[in-house]
Amino acid sequence: MASAAEQMAANLSWGSFGKAKDLQRRIVFALMLLIIYRLGTFVPIPGIDVEQLRLFIEQSRGSIVDVFNMFAGGAVSRMAIFALGIMPYISASIIMQLATSMVPSLEQLKKEGESGRKKINQYTRYGTVLLATVQAYGMAVGLEGDIALEPGPFFRASTVITLVGGTMLLMWLGEQITARGIGNGISLIIFVGIIAELPGALAQLFELGRTGQLSTILILAIIVLAIAVVYGVVYIERAQRRILIQYPKRQVGMKMYGGENSHLPLKVNTAGVIPPIFASSLLLMPSTIATFSADGGTGWLGEMAALLGRGQPVFLLIYAALIVFFVFFYTAVVFNPDDVAENLKKNGGFVPGIRPGKRTAEYLDFVLTRLSAVGAIYLVAVCLLPELLIARLAVPFYLGGTSLLIVVSVTMDTITQIQSHLLAHQYQGLIEKSKLRGKRR
Repeated sequence: MASAAEQMAANLSWGSFGKAKDLQRRIVFALMLLIIYRLGTFVPIPGIDVEQLRLFIEQSRGSIVDVFNMFAGGAVSRMAIFALGIMPYISASIIMQLATSMVPSLEQLKKEGESGRKKINQYTRYGTVLLATVQAYGMAVGLEGDIALEPGPFFRASTVITLVGGTMLLMWLGEQITARGIGNGISLIIFVGIIAELPGALAQLFELGRTGQLSTILILAIIVLAIAVVYGVVYIERAQRRILIQYPKRQVGMKMYGGENSHLPLKVNTAGVIPPIFASSLLLMPSTIATFSADGGTGWLGEMAALLGRGQPVFLLIYAALIVFFVFFYTAVVFNPDDVAENLKKNGGFVPGIRPGKRTAEYLDFVLTRLSAVGAIYLVAVCLLPELLIARLAVPFYLGGTSLLIVVSVTMDTITQIQSHLLAHQYQGLIEKSKLRGKRR
């Protein structure tokens, strides 16, 4: 039976949205910042030969540059100030989350509450500057080959400063959207970048069909596959394993309280879209430097770029391994069975047939591990199957599993947050009405 909150959420309408002024302000604020981001992807860095850049991008079709260009919202193809995108920040976040799990001092800092969280965020920003500087310098060196108009120290310095500044601005925009807008700002920036490039990818797909490089049947099969992936993502992302929780009856005076049942919902994919994003981010760091710095595909950097090419066995193997690792790692970060079991024990709740405390924690960990294994298989299948098709059939990357996974997941999360705001607004309206009735009486 649906709860009262679920029933109220089902009754949310455009009328209630029209009355939620705070939600409207949040959405407008987020849209304004996302428009600023899109405008920034069209502002080129100084000293670039546009024609040579166009030739380089055409020659890089189907390579890791396409992946990087997608996450940067097309900024790489225009070598804009946001060409590095938000990936250095995501990479720094990964490193900090790993460090907080392995370094005792950082782990203690994480437990200090708001002050500790602010310090960790500050360290993450420092790491973002460092990683962005390394990537920007690698790109500057690579651009000096044929794309820079006036190669030299001044071009390198201006390129590094511009690209690092663009990444830091993107980081700030994402944080502002999360705090004062709606949804997760970093995820929305990636989401908008993918959506903005989707029409061009569809046009490229139909152009391949028009020129006879892809048959009509194959194009229809690709579209059906994309729809099936969307359906599968929605189904798995909404799937839950509900663990029954019981509370014992207790007598207070002449009345009996408690004895109710509830459920502890565990998502099949607890980690969400984070593992593919993290895996892509880590793969992009060395391969981007290799791609831009390799001299005609020679040398060890050229060999690295070739090994990490789209559809290559090494790329697929590392990508799958990173996804599986981050599924279990991020699930352990967001859900602690020991803490949940302890809270249940304090509130008198228990899983039927399982002793409270340590046994409950072991049971929750066992269930969560099996769910994470299923979630990892699902993410690897969604992300790698289209990669194989893209590598073999030269289909635009934007129809791949990772991009669809990000788009669908971010859309669902944002809609859920909007519904939560509307639900809170309705509850607030009911409370205010009850207060007014009380005053009249």
